[in-house]
Amino acid sequence: MGNIHEECGVFGIYSPKQTDVATTTYYGLFALQHRGQESCGIVVNDKGVFNTYKDVGLVNDVFTEDVMKKLGLGNIAIGHVRYGTTGSNGRANAQPIVVNHIKGNMALAHNGNLTNCVELRKELELNGSIFHTTSDTEVISYIVTKERINSESIEEAISKAMDKIKGAYSLVIMSPAKMIAVRDEHGFRPLCYGKTDDGRYVVASESCALDAVGAKLIREIKPGEIVVFDKEGVRSITTHCNKVKKSTCIFEYIYFARPDSVIEEKSVHKARLNAGKCLALEYPVDADVVIGVPDSGIDAAIGYSKKSGIPYGIGFIKNKYIGRTFIAPGQKTREDRVRIKLNVISNTVKDKRVVLIDDSIVRGTTCARIVKLLRDAGAKEVHMRVSAPPFLNPCYYGTDIDSRENLIACNHTIDEIERIIGVDSLGYLKVEQLSKLIGIENNEGICAACFDNKYPTEIPKKANKNKFENKIEEQ
Repeated sequence: MGNIHEECGVFGIYSPKQTDVATTTYYGLFALQHRGQESCGIVVNDKGVFNTYKDVGLVNDVFTEDVMKKLGLGNIAIGHVRYGTTGSNGRANAQPIVVNHIKGNMALAHNGNLTNCVELRKELELNGSIFHTTSDTEVISYIVTKERINSESIEEAISKAMDKIKGAYSLVIMSPAKMIAVRDEHGFRPLCYGKTDDGRYVVASESCALDAVGAKLIREIKPGEIVVFDKEGVRSITTHCNKVKKSTCIFEYIYFARPDSVIEEKSVHKARLNAGKCLALEYPVDADVVIGVPDSGIDAAIGYSKKSGIPYGIGFIKNKYIGRTFIAPGQKTREDRVRIKLNVISNTVKDKRVVLIDDSIVRGTTCARIVKLLRDAGAKEVHMRVSAPPFLNPCYYGTDIDSRENLIACNHTIDEIERIIGVDSLGYLKVEQLSKLIGIENNEGICAACFDNKYPTEIPKKANKNKFENKIEEQ
């Protein structure tokens, strides 16, 4: 419903001939696993027959050898990894969603969050629609299906649906004969496509997934664009393009995306290096070593080190089999994960003045535990630098930042936060420096509403913004 917030990964492949598209999708989802670790799914199209499998768990746990054999061969497949932040975390909310209707099958995978979901769902229910999930993805699927009944093609139906759905959505949709990539008019969430040497087209949330399956990046899907892949080749429908200003989520560069990805022709790794350089210039300090909190704090730490001249050191070893705390629901689950997730390399920090770089502070509880780890390992001083500005506002576009009352920066001064988390000094990236991360001016073309309160759309009239108790934690 209106309080569904997701940060997910979508993947799709179109092959001119029947191949093992399931395995390719598996590799693509594995590369996108950082975007969601609760559930995953794949739908394979074999001459119009859809074979589906989805379940809770990680990609390599869900898709066993037996499952992959049952999915079989096909010429189109789409997949999804999900991070659900409210509602059931069970199999019912796993994606892709498959719909059977009078004009054929449709499968849909979605990354983002609708801002008018409550209103749309109420309207659909009053007209007899029965929902099986709590996801706004099902709302999108109903609207597209409804429009498809009275449209000449699936792409026409999608275009009509785009007139009704508002907010953030990057979609990969599959019909019996086509794969379609769709991005909302603001371009909140990333979506790109590429091509393999053997002529297969691939769509993914991030370019790292293209690399994983041997596809060469062609370009990003434009905000508002519908790209159709079928036996005729590739077609672009741009009737929804350039209607509003582009507003790509800056937090993709700071945290969500993998550093080896490229978004809007901008390197995520370079953006994080730039963040560290900005922090070094803004908050210089006498110190002996710079360390980063794995994973998204490491690139910024390297940037800080290069600019400041303070040596970079590996301060933590991360258990690579533990998912991100930021996107792990449930407070006790998060605490258990933090406790076993990081171990300090004491030789790096013992008797030293440490600059600690992390990507964000939300509530401050995990941060305080990390600082305590450093103190216990013998660090003389801990100076924290954060490669994002303070979170001050809810996000309505797919990032689980949703309650001012639980945001530490809304309730405490910098001095107070320093005492709460136990650091000797604290410095956040300034909002006006976000432009420098990706070489733009005046934050043009990005959404930073969670930092600056400048929402690019009308915010929802109805939204339950109170999920922190069970659903949020900073990395």
